[in-house]
Parts: sequence; C-alpha cells; structure tokens
Amino acid sequence: MSLHHFFLEGQVLAEEAEPVFPLRLAPDDARHARVLRLAAGEHVAVVDAAQDYFECEVVSFDDALPQVRVARHLDAPGASPQVVLVQGLAKGDKMDMVVRHATELGVAAFVPAACERSVVRLDARKAAARAERWRSVAKSAAMQSGRRDVPEVRDPLPLSEACALLCGATAVLVCWEEAPQTARIADAIARGMDACAVSDPADARIAVVVGPEGGLTPREVEELLACNPRASLVSLGPSILRTETAGIVAPALVLYELGGLGAGRQA
Repeated sequence: MSLHHFFLEGQVLAEEAEPVFPLRLAPDDARHARVLRLAAGEHVAVVDAAQDYFECEVVSFDDALPQVRVARHLDAPGASPQVVLVQGLAKGDKMDMVVRHATELGVAAFVPAACERSVVRLDARKAAARAERWRSVAKSAAMQSGRRDVPEVRDPLPLSEACALLCGATAVLVCWEEAPQTARIADAIARGMDACAVSDPADARIAVVVGPEGGLTPREVEELLACNPRASLVSLGPSILRTETAGIVAPALVLYELGGLGAGRQA
C-alpha cells in the first residue's frame, strides 16, 4: 500500500533534535491529514524543505499537528526526464484539469501562456490569484499521486515571453492541428537529443506547447519555431483535440517516448 505524501515548506527533519517532534504541515495539509484520520502507528512519506525524503511514523495526532518519529531515510529517486508544458490559457476549470492530470503523469513545470486566441484575459491581480490556485492543485495532485516533488507553476505570461524561456530546451514540440501527420513526437525528440548530444533520456528537458481554444495562430507557430533551433511541429493524430485533452495527452506521449512514465514512483 502506498504511503500518504506530505511536503514541508520550512522544516528540515535532519535538524530535529528530539526523536519525536511535530510535523509542521501547512494549514491546508494539516486539515488534509485530519480528514485522512491519521492515527498512531500509521506511516507517511515526507519530503522536507531540504528536498530530503523520509518515511515517518505517527506517534500521536491529538493536537493541530501530528507528532512523528523518523522510521527511515528513503533514497532519493534517480534522475528522470524533465517535461515542461507551455499551456495556452483556457477558460473555466480546464487549466485546473490540465495541471492536475499532467502533475500525476510527471510533468516537471507548467508555463501558462496568454495566446492570441485565448478567451481568458487576466490582469496582474487575477493572474497571480490563478497561479496560486494552480500551484495548490499541483501540490494536491503530487501528494495524491505519490510524487516526490511538486512541479513548478509559473505565473501566466504572454506567449512571446514564454518563448524566451525555451531557448535552452533539448527540444521544443509545438502541437498544432495543421502539422503534417508524419510530424512524429519520437522523431522530434530524437532530433533534439542528437543536436544536444544527449544520450540519456534522463538528461533531456523537453518543452511541449499546446494552444488555447481555437489553437495557435500561424504567427505564433512561426515565433515558437524560431525560439529554439530544436523546435519542431508535431501532430497528435488525425483528430482535433480540445485544449484540455491535448494538454494531458501530449506530455503523456512525450514521457512515454522518453521512458519516463512511472519513473521514480516507488515509495
């Protein structure tokens, strides 16, 4: 049975002097722990503020925070491919869905991008609030799925600024419904890895770009292809997928090609 996972923001377990100590969970995580009804004798997995990984035994949970002892220090996971999803801003709860499910798959970072055809228009205040919500969704999904890290979620930014973040990627895969059916994800990844002399998929950092409702415009596609010499158009098949579907399917296919699905999942 997999352990419940918790992430600590300001506590380093190696610095705890007493054998039994409070697990200083964030307020929302403490509420979650109470909902789980953690009881004495149960074990949980903890990633502390130093990114160290422990299995802890609950000694008691009668107050606001559980009292625990370290049961064992767990090995850090091996290196795995880094997949960054640049997702065109979508309306409603579609972004929540993409962040949640792509986090479960293993996406390392999210870059929400305002595109020409994005229905959603966010001012600075709303953008910051949405990003905080998506970070909360990512953290919850990481805890639920047993990940040993929480993906980074950037504040929304214009696509032109997102392009500037992609110059160092091993490959940039631009998902476009007008791409030729022969534009395969595996080929685009292989070209990028060859160009960067990356032989181990664990060393790859692949950016995947998915447009909003209505897709990317030709001008945006040109801008994306120009931002990195290893940028390529890729096809997700003959069907035109909804943005929230493409935002999950595309990184899943990339992780599969890299052999990364399920990597580092054993607790």
